[in-house]
Amino acid sequence: MSREEAPVVRPSLRERRRAVAVQEIVSAAEFQIVEHGPHALSLRAVARSLGMTVQALYHYFPSRDDLVTALVTKAYDDLANAVQAATDTAPGAPDLPGLVVAAEGYRSWAIDNPERFQLLYGAPLRHYHAPVDGPTTEANRRMSAVFQRELFRGFTPDRLAAADTRSLSPGFLAHLGRLPSLSGDDLPPPAAALLLSVWGYVHGMVALEVFGHTGFLGVHQAELYRMAMRNLYEDVRRRVGPPPPSGSVSG
Repeated sequence: MSREEAPVVRPSLRERRRAVAVQEIVSAAEFQIVEHGPHALSLRAVARSLGMTVQALYHYFPSRDDLVTALVTKAYDDLANAVQAATDTAPGAPDLPGLVVAAEGYRSWAIDNPERFQLLYGAPLRHYHAPVDGPTTEANRRMSAVFQRELFRGFTPDRLAAADTRSLSPGFLAHLGRLPSLSGDDLPPPAAALLLSVWGYVHGMVALEVFGHTGFLGVHQAELYRMAMRNLYEDVRRRVGPPPPSGSVSG
């Protein structure tokens, strides 16, 4: 080992055992959510399934809120990974925009994990409050960054700032300018408004499907969703305007 290389510090045996225990507790809690729904989550039942006491579980998660935060964070991370993987492994069809691919990755994860989707976006768990700017916020921003990238790919900040949002009041746009970024990257208020609108459509159609409100469409739900996402993408791109030609230098 050269003198410049920093030694690798391995976690201690105690830290490794704690990490394994935390993972087992989270996995057991996820299993309970899948079996009985988010609102049936019980620390006592989770502890019992692992052959431990509730008091022992409290050594790893001091309260129910701490465990719920870990579950929500992991669900957001898994959802963000699914959305990112969808865009990374897209077949490269030139007629299928990246936003549509990302949206379909979001839909697929939600359909495959309806109970965990409900934990994120269903009726709030009673008395639970996610920590402000905590791990759940960061995990959600990671997913938002994928949608922002695919929606506004190729546009300059000046273009985004000049997007057609004439139906919105100056007061609302000013309010958006004071809010924290949805994805961690600053967006001009008009672009932030468009991204929020897109998010509402992407999520709203998936929620209707996951919660059983569009079952009458049967296997055609995917076809309707793709059409809606294409139309949404094309509308936003028209509002921002054509991106500059490839290879051009923005001023």
